[in-house]
Amino acid sequence: MAKESMKARERKRQKMVAKYADKRAALKAAGDYEGLQKLPKNASPVRLHNRCALSGRPKGYMRQFGISRINFREMALAGLIPGVKKASW
Repeated sequence: MAKESMKARERKRQKMVAKYADKRAALKAAGDYEGLQKLPKNASPVRLHNRCALSGRPKGYMRQFGISRINFREMALAGLIPGVKKASW
């Protein structure tokens, strides 16, 4: 389980990216790189890091489901993810 402060920091970054998205796009289209430099660092989408929605785990993240591989496996075996079942051949 990730620390709550790490999860909170990531949520804060997501809000900041959403807040400045239009302004960043306008500055980029105009070629105003000095204006981009003046925006907050966390307004850049490059600084975002994918984390599991349930545990906050930063590694083993599955984009399609938005959760880590560990939580995915537990939920899939419990039948909580529609259309996913254990392979057998």
